[in-house]
Amino acid sequence: MDFPYKVYILRCADGHLYVGCTGNLPERLARHGRGEVHYTSTRLPVECIAAFGFPGKYKAYNFEKYLKSGSGRAFMSRHLV
Repeated sequence: MDFPYKVYILRCADGHLYVGCTGNLPERLARHGRGEVHYTSTRLPVECIAAFGFPGKYKAYNFEKYLKSGSGRAFMSRHLV
C-alpha cells in the first residue's frame, strides 16, 4: 500500500522540534536544509528523526495536529525523542 502523505518530525540545532506534513518528503526536507522554511531557517541544521506515512491528506493533517497538541507532545517525548 502506498502512503503518499508524510508527517515528519525534525530536531533543530537548538533542540526544538518541528512537526510538519507534506506530500513530497524529499523536497520538503531539502527546503528545510536550504533555509527556505521560516521556522527552521534560523535553527539549522535540522535532522529528521521520524516520518509517518498516511494514505490520505486528511489523516496526515489530523495526526500532525495531534502531535502539535499537549498530548501529542507528551507522546513524542515518551516514544520518539
